Amino acid sequence: MSDTPNADTRALVIGGTQGLGLAIAERLRAEGCSHLVLAGRDPDRGAAAARALGAEFMAADLVDTAGIVALVDRAAHSMGRIDALVNAAASTDRGSILDTTPEAWDRMMTVNARSPFFAIQRVAQLAREGGHGASIVNILSMSAHCGQPFLAPYSASKAALSNITRNAANALRGDRIRVNGINCGWMDTPGEDAIQRKYHGGGDDWLAKAEAKQPFGMLVKPAQVARLAAFMLSPVSGVMTGALVDFDQNVAGAYQQ
Repeated sequence: MSDTPNADTRALVIGGTQGLGLAIAERLRAEGCSHLVLAGRDPDRGAAAARALGAEFMAADLVDTAGIVALVDRAAHSMGRIDALVNAAASTDRGSILDTTPEAWDRMMTVNARSPFFAIQRVAQLAREGGHGASIVNILSMSAHCGQPFLAPYSASKAALSNITRNAANALRGDRIRVNGINCGWMDTPGEDAIQRKYHGGGDDWLAKAEAKQPFGMLVKPAQVARLAAFMLSPVSGVMTGALVDFDQNVAGAYQQ
């Protein structure tokens, strides 16, 4: 396999300024990605990440769906085209079936499903207009299978994105646009660190305690998932489309003896 399978890739990574999104951007660059736009909410963090990768940063907030569509247009104009899209940004706000408000539900669905849907739509429209194929990777969650009680709207939004992934893959394959997704398990990211401290009383040792209880002695690491995402985006993955890969050390639907 070539060391530069993404050599001709022009990629937009939404949520590419930290955590898994940044790891994917780093992997794409390592594999020769020729043009790279990172999108996120934090201008300072985004500018720093873009400088480190020789990429371009564009501010974007998934709460604003129209702004996400405009982001796709700006990125395509800047790079000449978009042939790789990563939807890596998400909200993980808490809420159960008993206490989630309609406002919280609407926000979660907008950030985690509605805006990614229209980002995919716009990338596909531009690719068709330009007469070229494209590859899209959506970052999902094992919670799409069910999820914990305190992640009710989050789990529902990821289940929606799961269907969006397969539906889009089916609809767009005639245009040589591939759409795949990764269901990530519990992952060691800056975002997860903040969540553990904010919602679960985690101290400085929360990660060590959590990893000690895992089958493989660790949480999922962003660099591990990034390799799979980069593979899915590259021509090396061939005709692969509509795939939803569980990237976790727990098996969905399995039970202990």
